[in-house]
Amino acid sequence: MTSMAPSLYYRRGLNPIQVEQARQRHGSNALTQGERSGFFKQFLASFGDPIIKVLLCALAINIVFLFRDFDWFETVGIAVAIFLATFVSTLSEYGSESAFIKLQQDAASIQCRVRRAGMAASVPIDEVVVGDVVLLQAGERVPADGVMVEGSLHLDQSALNGESAEVEKKPAAGEAGKADLAAPNWLFRGSVVCSGEGAMEVLAVGDKTFYGGMAREMQEETRESPLRLRLGGLAKILSRLGYCAAALVAVADLFNAFFLSNHFDPAAISALFAQPSLVLEHILHAVTLAITVVVVAVPEGLPMMITVVLSSNMRRMLKDHVLVRKLVGIETSGSLNILFTDKTGTLTRGRLEVTHFLAGDGREYKTAATLRSQKGLWRQVEDCCRYNNQAVISPQGPLGGNATDRALLAFALPQSTKGEVQVARRVPFDSANKYAAVTLEDGRTFVKGAPEKLLESCTKYVDGEGRARPLDSLKLLKLRWKELTAQAVRVLVLCQSAVPVGEGGGRFSDLTLIGLVGIRDEVRPQAKQAVRQAQAAGVQVVMITGDNRDTAAAIARDVGLLREAAPGAILESGELAAMSDSQLKDALPGIRVVARALPQDKSRLVKAAQELGLVAGMTGDGINDAPALKKADVGFAMGSGTEVAKEAGDIVILDDNFQSITRAILYGRTIFKSIRKFIVFQLTMNLCAVGVSVIGPFIGIDTPVTVMQMLWINIIMDTLAGLAFAGEPPLEEYMEESPKRRDEPVLTRSMVHQIVCMGVFTVGLCVAFLKVDLFKHLFRIELGEQYFMTAFFALFIFTGILNSFNARTPRVNLFANLGGNRAFVFIMAAVAGVQLLLIYFGGSLFRVAGLTLRELVTVLLISTLVLPVDLLRKAALRRKGITPDI
Repeated sequence: MTSMAPSLYYRRGLNPIQVEQARQRHGSNALTQGERSGFFKQFLASFGDPIIKVLLCALAINIVFLFRDFDWFETVGIAVAIFLATFVSTLSEYGSESAFIKLQQDAASIQCRVRRAGMAASVPIDEVVVGDVVLLQAGERVPADGVMVEGSLHLDQSALNGESAEVEKKPAAGEAGKADLAAPNWLFRGSVVCSGEGAMEVLAVGDKTFYGGMAREMQEETRESPLRLRLGGLAKILSRLGYCAAALVAVADLFNAFFLSNHFDPAAISALFAQPSLVLEHILHAVTLAITVVVVAVPEGLPMMITVVLSSNMRRMLKDHVLVRKLVGIETSGSLNILFTDKTGTLTRGRLEVTHFLAGDGREYKTAATLRSQKGLWRQVEDCCRYNNQAVISPQGPLGGNATDRALLAFALPQSTKGEVQVARRVPFDSANKYAAVTLEDGRTFVKGAPEKLLESCTKYVDGEGRARPLDSLKLLKLRWKELTAQAVRVLVLCQSAVPVGEGGGRFSDLTLIGLVGIRDEVRPQAKQAVRQAQAAGVQVVMITGDNRDTAAAIARDVGLLREAAPGAILESGELAAMSDSQLKDALPGIRVVARALPQDKSRLVKAAQELGLVAGMTGDGINDAPALKKADVGFAMGSGTEVAKEAGDIVILDDNFQSITRAILYGRTIFKSIRKFIVFQLTMNLCAVGVSVIGPFIGIDTPVTVMQMLWINIIMDTLAGLAFAGEPPLEEYMEESPKRRDEPVLTRSMVHQIVCMGVFTVGLCVAFLKVDLFKHLFRIELGEQYFMTAFFALFIFTGILNSFNARTPRVNLFANLGGNRAFVFIMAAVAGVQLLLIYFGGSLFRVAGLTLRELVTVLLISTLVLPVDLLRKAALRRKGITPDI
């Protein structure tokens, strides 16, 4: 930004012609937003999901051979699964983006006051132009970059630089000077006026502001999410397994057609190969069977289930004050290894409060309520805080002044304003003098200021009755002052002076001490527990703050980040800058606090963590946080933060509370576990379906499961089971587990063990049911096969339903935490109900005939065998010391 002098017309402001000329020359104050993808474009992008790609391949193969068997049901089923998964995913993310855009529109509608053609006018922030004179007072946000031309202001620039301390801004003579946050006359968009009144001339708008420059850095793409990476690995495994199984089935079918059927007779085999049309028919049959295996083996319900579970949990999280902008950000939260967090407003309340009051006799009071019992002393405290203060009382609480003034007034807020005394003379606080004083019309003079300025001059103190007594506890008070300072508490002295304001030239003697006041941005009540919970979950929490080393260390100790004075646990920005990238990576596991942090420090820390293979999270609310929020695997933007920070983040924490972040981590872990449970259920059923379909022809049953029956099975495996597993409750025990690696496979050894064991057992049970004569005679085989095949269809479905309970929990108790997912019970009961309806009313369409009550009970009893078998499997694993990691 170039340096320039303020124009000469600032006293009157711009006229309409000058406003239009400035807009044409320098542009508007609106920030350029990245082009938002339309719904259709986002919908097409959803097809890049790894599992969706596998399904598309299966769909294409199915379509190629569609006209041979006219198997519309399977083809339509896959197409519907692909459409629903991509459509719901796009709809959910598009909806959350729309909610975020509404937040941005609300921010853009903010009005600001400008001076134009000699008159004050209110205009939307986007209509401010270069050359405008903006009028500012307490509580207003600076709308653009420029220089002070009138008045004096105290600003909060924490949104830009992370520094919680207020800065004073005044006009400067001559050139505007360099555009720097530390410059005493420059104001920057995004800063908030804490106290004072003044006017600024706008020298930069829109993307040319410091704020807008940070926003432009948000355009770079972030790396692939852990979930997408894991699903890519799963897709490769499933596709390879599917193709291998298909090849084996095709070879087995051809071997059966060419050799087994001809009893290895060379003459018969030669005669078969002499008929090309017959050979071609066998080959097409083998290929068709192979394609069926591929289609059945692919878990087409997985994308739909992931979308459903992410979307349903997005709504749950909103109740916990967590707004999800990007669906994949939910699951990524559960994979966090390291979290870089702001201090102000996240771990702390974000506002100064009086936390200690130390009377002259050494007694300490934690609250105003306990101090009020000392009526004489309280009157002095109340009057000093009330009158020696530039904040004012409003219906909403203290208003104006600086943060310290508002904290003191909030502490001693009077019960009524009756009997108010007028101020005769005032000396406002000045950082050079380190005190503020006021003389009232009744003759009393109150002084407040730094202990090093006033405490030595105190010779008396006010007791509980309001009487002055000799001050004998000065040594004790000094000791306590030093202790409070070490705890990041700012200490002020309140006292009375016999000398009116202005006399003595700022030198004091014979002061009467009212008390020492400790002020601090207090730690949130839930922060300590939330940090402990995150650490127990294996997440390394690193606090990044613009505060000095001592203040940062005190807050870190309070929230439990620093339990011991470990070397390297606290670093300042300068120390960080002196490290090479490799040194930083070596030191990163031991870092807990970064003090005096600069914006580039945050991005560098995130990059170092990612290069170490960690899943990195970042919290922030200011423009200075936005690049790191964007770069992190998951960015948590604070709800009270800037629009740029929210745009950079994946998740918005609406209540600015660190505890909400730990809830997001818990939800993320719950989601990944739900996905794994669903995969166990679906792959077990897929293995059973493939096994029965392949083995059936070799045992004399060409179609053990019909096309219509398979369609119903796919509906259970895909849509209904996805909805059932999506409702799994978040359990606090998940926060006691270590984070998953970013590239950790979706399928674990214990999952494969369960899929193979239960899949093979179910296949064996189904094959035995089809082949053993004992079972046939239980279901009126003498009247035809319709009752027996109906019983087999029921067996297949009921074993699948009961296997869903096995897959839902790794515990021996199948009903553990079932009350937290009532939808699961309802959906599985509904599946069983529909199955019963199909048995009795499905007719020839589903190849069923009504079973007697005895036959139905028999099928149910045989189906329940999957329960004790899986319980034995779980018990065997536990005896070996293997804990299922679903």
